[in-house]
Amino acid sequence: MEDLADAERRLQAAQVAGDVGALEGLLDDRLIFTFGAGVYTKADDLEMHRTRAQVVTRMVEEELTVLVDGSAGVTWFLGSVEGTVGGAPFAARMRYTRTWLHDDTRGWRIIAAHASTVE
Repeated sequence: MEDLADAERRLQAAQVAGDVGALEGLLDDRLIFTFGAGVYTKADDLEMHRTRAQVVTRMVEEELTVLVDGSAGVTWFLGSVEGTVGGAPFAARMRYTRTWLHDDTRGWRIIAAHASTVE
């Protein structure tokens, strides 16, 4: 079984690269992502990257905590993220909590995620 920390770091790399194909494989079809007042699906997330409405240019991991229990896992990421949304630049210190599921065919996939900015 692939290490969940490795899967998390592949996700970060795919976000910075804007690699929609890699993101497609890392996001479960049932994904629900909560950020601020919004709730987003896998299709929403992929569309943001595909159209470049959201571009992540830099992601620096400060802290990563990983918990695995059988075929379920959770990652807690803390770090700095930079890029653009709708063409407007952003830079924020972010905290992400991601819930992952694993199967032998598809590997680790995110089924639920939450993000918030931190000071």
